[in-house]
Amino acid sequence: MPRNLDLTALRSFVAVADSGGVTRAAGMLNLTQSAVSMQLKRLEEALDQTLLDRSARAIAVTPAGEQLLGYARKLLKINDEIFSRLTATDYEGELRLGVPHDIIYPAIPAVLKRFAAEFPRMNVRLISAPTRKLLDMFSRGEVDLILTTEENCGPGGKVLVELPLLWIGALNGTAWRKTPLPIAFCSNCIFRSGVLRALNANGNDWYMAVDSEMDNAVEAAVSADLAVHVALKGSLPPHTEVIEHGGLLPPLKTQNINLYVLEPDNHPSKIMAEIVSHAYAMPPAMPKLVTV
Repeated sequence: MPRNLDLTALRSFVAVADSGGVTRAAGMLNLTQSAVSMQLKRLEEALDQTLLDRSARAIAVTPAGEQLLGYARKLLKINDEIFSRLTATDYEGELRLGVPHDIIYPAIPAVLKRFAAEFPRMNVRLISAPTRKLLDMFSRGEVDLILTTEENCGPGGKVLVELPLLWIGALNGTAWRKTPLPIAFCSNCIFRSGVLRALNANGNDWYMAVDSEMDNAVEAAVSADLAVHVALKGSLPPHTEVIEHGGLLPPLKTQNINLYVLEPDNHPSKIMAEIVSHAYAMPPAMPKLVTV
């Protein structure tokens, strides 16, 4: 007699594997931790297979679990496509999301993917611009949601996360040892004035080695070890690293990643805001290794 897999239990299993833990999976699914654990147990009993190796403090996905994971993703994708195509017809049009260049990665690609699954008939226009420009556009109603990097948070905004601002340079670079210190900055970078004030207060001699309107020009100069720059923790450009300067460079103030929503009661905007907030509330996933 044919038997059917429990898609709810499969979704919990995939969420645990993707997020790196039962607690994080429960948050993603809006379930309790005990409910997710019970679903995993029922799934193992239904398949008569051990899907998680619980012999160590941190459990891992077993070979049988790895095999199931591939099938589970396919089944859930088909399930979600059916519901999206047959039921998600109420919302069409465009949602405008503004994000500064330096924080598009790592969170935004996953945010866009999840929103597209929720609203397949809507187009998201991603606008990459400096924080000051995004705030001006927001005030004129030209964007629906924006993320900003600011020391504080303006009226109507929501602080998603507070992150340290770090000195960065080329991999194994030496530019930070030079006197005067070569600095690279975009002319409209919101971090620029505060960093220069910190250098002056600390007594560091410096000069502007790169002063450009383009972020990629600054990144190229830094990765070539021609100058140093700053970046939020977790958002380093390619071929750069945090400078371990041992106190030779001044400490920098922490910065907020803030979210502003033009029409909080608009349903697509509300869901996008929830997805973005969740992305910054979640710690980075640890693939294949999970905890309970």
